[in-house]
Amino acid sequence: MRIVTSAAAMQRLAQSWQRRGTRIGFVPTMGFLHEGHLSLVRIARKRVGVSGKVVVSIYVNPTQFGPREDLSRYPRDFKRDCRLCRAADVDVIFAPSDAEMYPRWGEATNEPAREDARPTFSTYIVEEKISRAMEGASRPTHFRGVTTVVAKLFNLVLPDVAVFGAKDWQQAAIVKRMVADLNFPLRIIVAPTVRERDGLALSSRNKYLDAAQREQATILHRSIQRARVIVKRKSVSAAKLKADMKRFIATAPLGRLDYVEVFEPTTLAPAAQVSRGTHMALAVFFGKTRLIDNARL
Repeated sequence: MRIVTSAAAMQRLAQSWQRRGTRIGFVPTMGFLHEGHLSLVRIARKRVGVSGKVVVSIYVNPTQFGPREDLSRYPRDFKRDCRLCRAADVDVIFAPSDAEMYPRWGEATNEPAREDARPTFSTYIVEEKISRAMEGASRPTHFRGVTTVVAKLFNLVLPDVAVFGAKDWQQAAIVKRMVADLNFPLRIIVAPTVRERDGLALSSRNKYLDAAQREQATILHRSIQRARVIVKRKSVSAAKLKADMKRFIATAPLGRLDYVEVFEPTTLAPAAQVSRGTHMALAVFFGKTRLIDNARL
């Protein structure tokens, strides 16, 4: 397994693979890997075959964090991530620095450096429609950072296929829209959410939870299960279902609901009436830790 930290070196390596007709599978991550990430790696390997190359990026992208979010304390363990990737038959870990991904003045233009040099990266990709609700409403600059860094990673890794997790359903939908709108020549695969035995979706941020919060965090998955039972019996209005979900989530006293929404899974258009096949997403705070989940009802 090879570790690449230079953006230019990653792109040259990917170009050399392309010239030989080697298929490239890509899994973008922010590190602190868990079984959910590894499940994506296995799918990428299956898609490109034993003769293909699998690249995992490990990069905590600063542009997708808000000013009061957890950028500085986001969990990191690069040595452990490397061990897991090696065991999972990853060919390359791409682990760039902030300076590689968002160059300062001079580094990007080959102009002489200046004492007052500041980051001047100023080109961002913004999806204008499906990014505004749910996560976009709660974290207004989040998806601008996501789409920008993912587009940059696609241009550097040059994948034939990229694998994202369904836990971040809105993110995956936005990336698929960007790929279609901007004609990226790759396929996006959205893989099933991997869960703990009690239903909690695997997340690097689960590390922040104390014992009591961890016990109550199952309310997210239990809310989804409850909603499924409701819509299995009959179609209900979105307002009625959301009111029921809010009451149910309130039974976990350590949790604080951010949002619960029901929507059409492809367009993310809000649903007025909820029936089997409608999608539901929710976000709940436990202390400063914000957990998300979603599922088809």
